[in-house]
Amino acid sequence: MNKISPPIQFQIFGGDMDQSAKLDVRQLAVLALATFLSLAILWFSTGNIILVGSCAAVIIAAGALIHFFRHAGSVEVTVDVSPPDWSIAHAATQLNDAAIAISDRAGLLVCANDHFTKAFPGLKAPPDLGVDESSQSLMVAAGRAAWRDGSAQIDTITKDHRAYSVKVARAGASDEYLLWRLAPIERIAIESLAIELITGRIGRAMSGSGVMAVSVGPDGCVRAANAAFALRATGTDQYPLTGRSFVDFVRMDDKGSVFFEREGRRGLPIRLLHVPLNAHDVEGSALLLAVDEDSAKVDRGLALAHVEQLLSTLPLGLALVDRDGRFLFANDAFARVLDVEPTKLPPYPGDLVISEDKGVVLDSIRRYGSGPMTSGDIAIRLKERPDEVIALSIAGVRGLGGAAVLLGLKDNSEEITLKRQLAQQTKMESIGQLAGGVAHDFNNILTAIIGYCDLMLLRHQPGDGDYDDIQQIKNNSNRAASLTRQLLAFSRQQTLRPQILQLANVVADVSSLLKRLLGETVRLEVHHGRGVGAVRADPGQLEQVIINLGVNARDAMPKGGVVHISTLAVSHQEVAAMGSEFLPIGDYVKLSVEDSGVGISKENLSKIFEPFFTTKELGNGTGLGLSTVYGIVKQSGGFIFAESKVGQGTRFDIFLPVHQGDVPVVGSGKKELYKPKDLWGSGRVLIVEDEDMVRAVAERALVRQGYVVETAIDGEQALELFAEGKRYDLVVSDVVMPNMDGPTMARNLRATYGDIRLLFMSGYAEEQLRETISLDNVSFLAKPFSVQQIAEAVHDALAKAN
Repeated sequence: MNKISPPIQFQIFGGDMDQSAKLDVRQLAVLALATFLSLAILWFSTGNIILVGSCAAVIIAAGALIHFFRHAGSVEVTVDVSPPDWSIAHAATQLNDAAIAISDRAGLLVCANDHFTKAFPGLKAPPDLGVDESSQSLMVAAGRAAWRDGSAQIDTITKDHRAYSVKVARAGASDEYLLWRLAPIERIAIESLAIELITGRIGRAMSGSGVMAVSVGPDGCVRAANAAFALRATGTDQYPLTGRSFVDFVRMDDKGSVFFEREGRRGLPIRLLHVPLNAHDVEGSALLLAVDEDSAKVDRGLALAHVEQLLSTLPLGLALVDRDGRFLFANDAFARVLDVEPTKLPPYPGDLVISEDKGVVLDSIRRYGSGPMTSGDIAIRLKERPDEVIALSIAGVRGLGGAAVLLGLKDNSEEITLKRQLAQQTKMESIGQLAGGVAHDFNNILTAIIGYCDLMLLRHQPGDGDYDDIQQIKNNSNRAASLTRQLLAFSRQQTLRPQILQLANVVADVSSLLKRLLGETVRLEVHHGRGVGAVRADPGQLEQVIINLGVNARDAMPKGGVVHISTLAVSHQEVAAMGSEFLPIGDYVKLSVEDSGVGISKENLSKIFEPFFTTKELGNGTGLGLSTVYGIVKQSGGFIFAESKVGQGTRFDIFLPVHQGDVPVVGSGKKELYKPKDLWGSGRVLIVEDEDMVRAVAERALVRQGYVVETAIDGEQALELFAEGKRYDLVVSDVVMPNMDGPTMARNLRATYGDIRLLFMSGYAEEQLRETISLDNVSFLAKPFSVQQIAEAVHDALAKAN
């Protein structure tokens, strides 16, 4: 508030009126006129009759005393006649924040208080105050009306983004002055503040205490409401009330009691407290506070029960805890996040986390339960999942009896599962690429070893001293080749020869072998369902899948047990009912292999399909068995799932899609005996291979069969040979080579020289290569190969071309 300025700061504008004279009738008239004008200003500014009366009494007493001494004749009194003393009027005008000024008939500023000179600098009289054109026009009209009628008023003028109300009145003994009063209009956005309070923390606190709050606009529509009002008015605190008419939610009976409309006749009456948000606007916005009519007290137990009922329906994991840290309530979602039964929650939240986080949880509950109503998050690790960090939300609550803290856990188990599976899939893909690359390079080495062994065996006869040694080298090379096939199977890059077959026939063919592998202490049980459809897969690879799963089951039952193998038809309706996110809806044939062994722990179950991972003792397992199964199933278009409980056994379920199409007629089952082919041939063959050992073996093997062979180390050199005019009956090429790979070379050759016959050799899967190469009339030879196999492949490729 502005301080009252001393009288000498009141500014007076006019000419020099300083003179001294003896008191006579004329002087008394001037003095009376000044006195009257001062009293009029004082009355107009303050409206205080006591102050005006006191000033008048003092002036009259002074005049009477002067008159007495003059007529007594004992003393000659002389009085200095000065301009009117405005100090009293100035002191009165400083009591409020209004800007006050006096102007004469000439429109000049005679005097003004400090508020006026600060708000309207320049010492100019109204209406020349630097206001906008509209405000100035209003003030000119008000001045004219005041000269004519004695007073005038303006509701609002603006100056520098501030609003003023203006009152002007004619003053003075001869009405020769205008008194201007410009009061600032303070407009506070109290309505917006009320809405923010209702929807914010204060509104939530009032809801917790049972106080209903609602803001209603001038049009009678709801602007905002807290949860307590929304719950009583609509039955849910989530119902949007904004824009709805307030009278739609309440009613009044004959006695004037107010009720909620939805509660009907049995509803409890409420007491409404009307708080206008603008004191100057009776019909403007208002804040309505409501409590139950019977009492302003809240039944805390009933409120807590109602809150618990509300929390139980929410999908978020929520729990109420008292100030001592004990559980009062937890909904099903909260227990589901913790992976415990709702009835088996421990007494304290700290019992759910690892020992390192227990102190943090208890301190947080104590802090939020006793301090102001705030909220926050802390990171915790559960006892059941110590490697997983989750966020625990903590918020202080009030007005719910013993409940002091609200705990929140987001049910992100699905998200965590997806992240784990994505990470597992990414890891498996990376390992698969590594395994495929290792297998490819290793196949080249094995091709050279096996090829040279074959060439050496051609020069030795059984019974020679070196023959057995060479045969042993070849046998071990073939064993190494089987390891590379397992790696390629895991990386889904091995060569498959799929056929349309019945899964029951494959199980029957391998059962006899599997019984011998399981031993005498393990019993094999086989069961086949009805209506099992045909599948498209490599029978040899499926046999390997069954054998690997059977051997693992045997090893999991050191004291003996039962291995149960079954086949079953699964329709697309059954798949949809399963609700699996990873098994597409369709018709499948399920192959299950179940044992009664020791089971697999939860932490190891997610790693069993990784290559080289094994729980067996050192030297008793390579860790490639289940990884090979995984690769074969995935490469066959199927899905594999594992379920296990420690001490109760393990079950593997393999889902292979049912073949859609014609099923070939099953023959007599008799296998034709292998007849050796006449592999001698003639023709020109170009071998394109970047590995020197493989290139040399292939060249010697084909030369020995009668072919004219030339070699190239990459695709660019092969194109140069064709550019020199050389032509070949067959091009035998590796797929992956530096500088220019085999498919690129083949496309260039066919684009320039027509339909060149091609035989690709690679350690990768034939079907995958055909999709990558995208060339027609191409033969394929898998690495590692023997001298006999490459001779047969070249012979067949040339025969097919003819």
